[in-house]
Amino acid sequence: MSNLAPANDTALGAESVAALHALVMQSLDDDQAQEIISIPLEGKSSIADHMVIANGRSSRQVAAIAQHLAERIKKETGRSARVEGLPVADWVLIDAGDVIVHLFKPEVRSFYNLERMWGFVDAPVAGNA
Repeated sequence: MSNLAPANDTALGAESVAALHALVMQSLDDDQAQEIISIPLEGKSSIADHMVIANGRSSRQVAAIAQHLAERIKKETGRSARVEGLPVADWVLIDAGDVIVHLFKPEVRSFYNLERMWGFVDAPVAGNA
């Protein structure tokens, strides 16, 4: 079991946030998500400390990555992540508290372009790598 805070803690310490972020990044890498970027939100937004954006090659892969990530977060932290968008899986949101993950099909990511919305214009836009 990981050293992350239990589910009933509303605010994770900086160490726990970093460990959760590392867990998310490793899980996405393990599941072969594409064009993974992390946008630091600390001090910019109260919704989370990190927003992670990644692609899957298809709706099926997006759904599989999302389900695996939610299971891994639950197993490693004891916290249940909220998952939205699984039935269609063009855009799936995983809210793990201090880390929010957006998983897209490439064309949907390109359309919404969240990186630009958050002022993270240095990040590659999906499909333009």
